[in-house]
Amino acid sequence: MTNQAEATSLLVDARTEGLKVRTRDGDGLGSIYALMVDKRSGNATYAVLSIGGFLGLNKSFYPLPFELLAYDAVGDDYVVTADRRVLEGGPSWANNPPDFNQAYADRVSGYYGTASVSLSNDDARNDDARDAE
Repeated sequence: MTNQAEATSLLVDARTEGLKVRTRDGDGLGSIYALMVDKRSGNATYAVLSIGGFLGLNKSFYPLPFELLAYDAVGDDYVVTADRRVLEGGPSWANNPPDFNQAYADRVSGYYGTASVSLSNDDARNDDARDAE
């Protein structure tokens, strides 16, 4: 029988505050609402951007592979390396966040043309076995 912990994804949703995001042109875009962190490595794999809205209403959320963000130490913010139109045409939600499962992670990565991140515990166990050899 499969243990419930084994069935869960390897990502944890870490909420953030105050991490501003701008476009390559320097225009304010929004903020990082949450980071999807791989529990095993501790590395951020996706960032969920919060864009638009007023007083917390009508915001839209855009998951983005973390590799498409660059930290700017001078501006103390993150720069989205993808074009704003590409970002705004990508996977998103306004009210009901999707289940961030393997299919959704593959959809996000496929849209942005980045390598998909495996959320399978089986892959993590196989990596551990290879490392032990």
